[in-house]
Amino acid sequence: MSFDTCGIIGKSSALQEVFRILAKVAPSDSTILVTGESGTGKELLVRALHRNSRRADKPFVPINCGAIPRELLESELFGHEKGAFTHAIRTKIGRFEMAQGGTVFLDEIGEMELSLQVKILRVLQEREFERVGGGKTIKADVRVVAATNRDLEEEVRRGTFREDLFYRLNVIPITLPPLRERGEDVLVLARYFLRNFCANNRSGPLGMAEEVAGILSRYSWPGNVRELENFMERMSILCDGESIGLVDLPDKILRETGVEVPRRVPVQVDASFRWPELKDLREQCMGLKEFLDQVEERLLNEALGEVDGVKNKAAEVLGIKRTTLIEKLKKKNML
Repeated sequence: MSFDTCGIIGKSSALQEVFRILAKVAPSDSTILVTGESGTGKELLVRALHRNSRRADKPFVPINCGAIPRELLESELFGHEKGAFTHAIRTKIGRFEMAQGGTVFLDEIGEMELSLQVKILRVLQEREFERVGGGKTIKADVRVVAATNRDLEEEVRRGTFREDLFYRLNVIPITLPPLRERGEDVLVLARYFLRNFCANNRSGPLGMAEEVAGILSRYSWPGNVRELENFMERMSILCDGESIGLVDLPDKILRETGVEVPRRVPVQVDASFRWPELKDLREQCMGLKEFLDQVEERLLNEALGEVDGVKNKAAEVLGIKRTTLIEKLKKKNML
């Protein structure tokens, strides 16, 4: 049976090695600890692990241990009985019960406090737990996969993570490489994201200048795949041309990759021209966005009126691409 990567994009040898390990461990029930920097796609990797396991037809239940207040996390994980605490007005089933037969994904496990780590350890050792406020032991037929962007061995040395839990979780460690170590995958992902975002945000495709591709390949992407995805979404919306050029790249990317930051030449205007002032916003009782939207809409209407509605000519009058004009008209319901 072929391995289902669940939409993880990439051809690099570093990623292929991760796939090789996943394919070997997926059919087992062994506990797995996935490590990697923030934004590398750890949850997507764990979903692929579940999809290729013998538990694939059972629930996949994720929980972000760092996103839930500490006082509520135990109840989220194990559930609670009615009356267990002040606001426990009814019995609640926890994530481990929801996942019976399937996989529990403990994301950001390094954020979990020590008192709760003891209870996770018990689940891993004894395969059982109790709801908060309950005395009935419930069997846990689940596979546990954990993930973190922290160095748990360092956390153990500092006393903020239990050593015994670390070794229970770390049966099979998998490290997801950062984007900067995935070589050609940067451009593979960039073009994939750009194509998808342009389909939603533009009336046509957006290219990428060769020099831009080289710069994106050299940039370190500290936010990893998440940063790259967000950046390509921004380009699909903000680029006025038909291709991403040097001028579209932010200064921080240019500086890090050793490219001279283009000088932003100030716009020269006639001395008789009066720039809008704060008093104009106050007189019109508008905020900045509403004011600028009104100005843009008036100019669009004026340009279209001047050329009898011919969009190519209107775009030329406004100094923008026709595709950009169409996008602006769509957003303002002016088509």
